[in-house]
Amino acid sequence: MCGIAGAIGAVDAGVVGAVRAASECQRLRGPDSEGEWPRGFEGVAAGPGGAFLAFRRLKIIDLSPLSDQPMVDPATGNVLVFNGEVYNFRELRRELEGLGHAFRSSGDGEVVLKAYAQWGNGAIERLRGMFGLAIWDPRRRRALLARDRLGIKPLFYAKVKRPGGGAVVFASQVRSLLAGGLVERRLDPVGLSSFVWNGFVVGPASIIRGVQQLPAGCTAEVDAALPNAEVRRYWQLPRTGVRTFDAAEVGARLEETVRQHLVSDVPLGVFLSGGRDSSAITAVASRVSPTRIRTFNIGFDEARYDEGAYARSVASALGTEHHEVRLSEAMFREHLEGALRSIDQPTFDSINSYFVSRAVREAGLTVAMAGTGGDELFGGYRSFRDLPLLAAWSRRLSLVPGWAAGPAARALSRLRARSLAAVPPQTRWGKLADALATRGDLAELYQVGYGLFTADFAGRLSLNGHACGAEMGLPPARAREVHEMVAGRSALSAISALELDLYLGERLLRDTDAASMGVSLEVRVPLLDHEFVEAVCAVDDRSRFQPLMKKSLLHKAAMPELPEAMFDRPKAGFELPLEVWCGRTLRGTVGSMLSDAAACEGAGLSPGSVASFWRAYDTGVRGLYWTRVWALFILLWWCREHRVEA
Repeated sequence: MCGIAGAIGAVDAGVVGAVRAASECQRLRGPDSEGEWPRGFEGVAAGPGGAFLAFRRLKIIDLSPLSDQPMVDPATGNVLVFNGEVYNFRELRRELEGLGHAFRSSGDGEVVLKAYAQWGNGAIERLRGMFGLAIWDPRRRRALLARDRLGIKPLFYAKVKRPGGGAVVFASQVRSLLAGGLVERRLDPVGLSSFVWNGFVVGPASIIRGVQQLPAGCTAEVDAALPNAEVRRYWQLPRTGVRTFDAAEVGARLEETVRQHLVSDVPLGVFLSGGRDSSAITAVASRVSPTRIRTFNIGFDEARYDEGAYARSVASALGTEHHEVRLSEAMFREHLEGALRSIDQPTFDSINSYFVSRAVREAGLTVAMAGTGGDELFGGYRSFRDLPLLAAWSRRLSLVPGWAAGPAARALSRLRARSLAAVPPQTRWGKLADALATRGDLAELYQVGYGLFTADFAGRLSLNGHACGAEMGLPPARAREVHEMVAGRSALSAISALELDLYLGERLLRDTDAASMGVSLEVRVPLLDHEFVEAVCAVDDRSRFQPLMKKSLLHKAAMPELPEAMFDRPKAGFELPLEVWCGRTLRGTVGSMLSDAAACEGAGLSPGSVASFWRAYDTGVRGLYWTRVWALFILLWWCREHRVEA
């Protein structure tokens, strides 16, 4: 796992300095070595048609300097910077050797270079893994940018103007591009609107004007003479399945991908919460690994959040070398600044991952596997149960005129909250009017359900009101893509696609990357291997999802040796006692910032609406949760920290 940065086009001394600054900002992504290409290049004589690449390396496979980057293919002159892992690199290497290619290193980076030499842009479709990469082709004077299919690893880019023409600059992080100084420190209106709705920014927009995220499953070609990123999609989520899979077949697919994910030349372990997803990964890893698997669980003094007993029972049944790491409120206070600084774009849900990653890294691991993706693939969330019911009711009530339905729904939510406060309830039941307005559209219902605020209050929070460009938290082009993605799918398949694309792809994976890289830890997610995802998506709804929220197919496929009764308890996603800890440690700081009119205006928020929300929360008005407060605080903190304004 690493950090990449570079520029294609008019590469002058200012561009070189910007790329170096971006790379320095990514030091924690790759603390083991660094490099640049061309070495010692200052760009003083540069004109249109150049390239400059920089790299930070976290050594995982082939710890020798032979796998350092930027890596040059001596046969072609092509240059690679590559963040991530290609899990099928050994199979590809054997195929390429059969075609006459020779290798010097034993890692996966050189395999990517040789694959590009053999198959051109089509090489990307042969890669099985997680990656954000760039290949400079000097003969064609073009660069290829690429990102993995599920969006596990990030890649951001921006076009900048230079005296000798334009250039496309790219990096693994948004704040790295800011550190380079070529990108204007201004908030993107669509990105801001998306954040206020979601608590994170849905791509391809970013929070910074002019900075784009390369979408998952896409490549972009950049011609150095005319530097524009030509984006092309090479993969998309499969449609609704029709096959009834045998659990043994799904299990065999999972064993294959877990075996590939276990390849590492540094210490590796598994996050084990004791839930179905992490237990499934642990069970399969225990079967296919030639050595005993090390598992890690994070425990807390607050009994409500501690799942250590569940993890211990699974570890005992599977015979793992189990470790419990305690995370205390004192440790939270000590490392809070580091957690905040690890945030790349504003997001309300990343410091959970930071503290877990830090604890595991300090326990001696460089690589950790997680069960991310099980809920999205196998129907583990309440959304699979609730959204179809809500859609049906919304369609039935669509016959009620809008002028009557909206006010009635808002009155009902206030009645339930038993409050006439200036700030109405911002919970799911507080958004009943928004839900009815969707008329049963699943994509819109999904956005309403996951939104932090009602549509009305989200508009009130913004200085620009509703005229911010986003549609229910989605950039307009992305909103159209989402509707096309769910069209023609069954309800359960559509919800799975939404969870994979929006919750997992735009929030969970991005947060995990930034947080884990903030402590130089690589996190691998075997359930999101694209071939396994394709296999699961081919399964018919009944076999795949029923009974809802039980993930029975995953259980039967991955851990038949464990009784299902071991997991028969209310679902509780892994979370830290943040509200408790922040309430004692940060309440004064949060209240002060949310009451700072200048800070709010600088971040594009309405000072009056933000202050009224804080007062309502602080006085205990029902239907207002800490997550909403925290999201607003994070946005204000991030803008101040990075000197970004609306």
